[in-house]
Amino acid sequence: MEEILENTEQLENLEKTDKAKPSKRKKRLKGILIGFLILVWIFWLLFWIFYVLILRDMPWRCDCHGDECQCLAKPIIYLYPTEETQINVELWSPENLSHTYPKYNSEKWWNVIAQPNWDLEDMDTWRKLYALYREWKSDNETNFDEWFVVAWKDIIPFFEEKLAILWLNEREAEEFIVYWLPQMENNEYNLIRFETIEEQNENMLLNITPKPDTVIRVMMDWKAIDRSIDISEQELTTPERKGFTVVEWWGSPRD
Repeated sequence: MEEILENTEQLENLEKTDKAKPSKRKKRLKGILIGFLILVWIFWLLFWIFYVLILRDMPWRCDCHGDECQCLAKPIIYLYPTEETQINVELWSPENLSHTYPKYNSEKWWNVIAQPNWDLEDMDTWRKLYALYREWKSDNETNFDEWFVVAWKDIIPFFEEKLAILWLNEREAEEFIVYWLPQMENNEYNLIRFETIEEQNENMLLNITPKPDTVIRVMMDWKAIDRSIDISEQELTTPERKGFTVVEWWGSPRD
């Protein structure tokens, strides 16, 4: 009898142990799951911190020279001959080029067939294009004497007005605006300045054959600020757009 009772107690203990095992497993699995979710949350938090502090504000490439850091973004060139024309475009200081499309050959230059409607055909690859693109390193300094102070809510009408004065057509202005708008519309205010063509030629002169009748170069320096300031407003001049016309625009955010 005693032996039977002893066996019964052993069976009851085994049943209790078996019941406890699933409970412990569940606790371990729950702990692992919670730990995994915590790691995912930490990783996501770190990613957003990195994005907000670094990636969001750097959609361009930067070239720093001493205390001056200039980031050149989307330099693009349009060619408008009055009739179908073979055009050569030479870029000065090709050693400073960082990216080009189509690929620039310093011995052959860019060699394209251009149409009056701005369609291009690269004579090296025979690919159809609408513009020429290049980025380069620059160490030119910014003139901080005259700027425009533009609130975020006014940025679109500001560009529409000023780019028309600088003689960009509506399609060129649209490409300019949609490229820069996401970077500037989130700022309370923006300081904006357009470099003169003399300043641009000093930094990167274009040599184009045949020689164009009109060259329009729109280079924008800008920086984000958190409040409006009193500053001398820049005066813009309107170039005359006639004959074989070359148009270029790009921009440079400043610290």
